[in-house]
Amino acid sequence: MKVIGIGNAIVDVLCKVSDEFLRKNSLQKSTMKLVDEKEFKKLLSSLTIEETISGGSVANTIVGLAQRGNDVGFIGKVSDDELGSKYELGLQKENVKYLYNKKKETLPTGTCLILITPDSERTMCTFLGTAGFITDHDIDEEKIRKSELVLLEGYLWDKGEPKKAFDKAIKYANQIAMSLSDIFCVQRHKDDFLNLVNNKLDLVFANEQEIMSLINAKKFQDVVEFGKKIKKYLIITRGAKGSMTLHNGKVVDRAAKQDLKIVDLTGAGDLFAAGYLDGYLKKLPIEECLLNGTKLSSAIIEKIGARL
Repeated sequence: MKVIGIGNAIVDVLCKVSDEFLRKNSLQKSTMKLVDEKEFKKLLSSLTIEETISGGSVANTIVGLAQRGNDVGFIGKVSDDELGSKYELGLQKENVKYLYNKKKETLPTGTCLILITPDSERTMCTFLGTAGFITDHDIDEEKIRKSELVLLEGYLWDKGEPKKAFDKAIKYANQIAMSLSDIFCVQRHKDDFLNLVNNKLDLVFANEQEIMSLINAKKFQDVVEFGKKIKKYLIITRGAKGSMTLHNGKVVDRAAKQDLKIVDLTGAGDLFAAGYLDGYLKKLPIEECLLNGTKLSSAIIEKIGARL
C-alpha cells in the first residue's frame, strides 16, 4: 500500500451562511471550533444542508490520492451507527480501504458543520464524537510497516490515547507526513508539534499562518530560515502568494493559479497535499509536486465540498 492516513473520521455537513450568522453565533471566520453535541444540533437547526460527505482532513487527502490511482487506506474511528455506516461506504466508493473495524461506541460518529460564507471562506464547527478517541489498539502495526508513507493530521493529536496512536504509527512507519491542520490546533499543542516537526516527521504540510504561529515568527523570512535548518520537507501554502517547499537548504516556489472562480475553500489544503504527495511518491521533482498540489487545490475551490 502506498499511503495509510490516520485521522479524525468526520462526516462533513456543508451549509451556506451569511457573515451575520457567524457574528450572531460568536464564530471566528476561517477557523475550526470544537463544539458539543448540543451546540452542534442548535447550529444545524436553523440551516439548510447543501451536501454530506465522508470527510476529515486526512481522509480528504487520502481520497484525492485514490483518485490519482494510488493504493491507499484510512484509519479513523466511527461508531456502528447510521453515520458510521455511511462514512465507511463513502470511502469504499472512492476506492479507499477502510482499515478500522467499527463497533457500537458510547459516543456517536463525529460530525463537522462546514459553514460557507459568500466570500467562499469556510468556518468549521466540529463535534468529534468518537473520532477523537482513537487508540494505539486501532493501529495495525503490520499494515503500517508495509505502507510507503503514513499521513497524520494535527487535528487528531491530543495527550492520552491519541498520542499513543501517533507514537505507534511513527514507530513503525517508513516515512511520516503530517498536516498542522489549523492555527488554533497549533496554538493548543505548540511544544508537542514543534518536537514532532524537529525530530519525528519527514514531511510537514502547513499554511503560512500555522507555521508562523508554530515558531513564533515575526516575519515570513523567519520561516524560511527555520525551514532551511530542519532538513525536512516543509511544504507551505500561502493562498494567493502561491506555495513553496523548503528542503535541504533549498527554497522552491510555485505561483498560485490565477483567475479562479472560487466557490468554496473547503479541502483546498487537503487536496494540495494529495497532489503534492502523488508527485512525491512518484519521485517527481519538487517543482512538479508543487504544480500537482496547485492543480488539485485550484480545482477543488471552484466547487462545493472536498471531492473532485
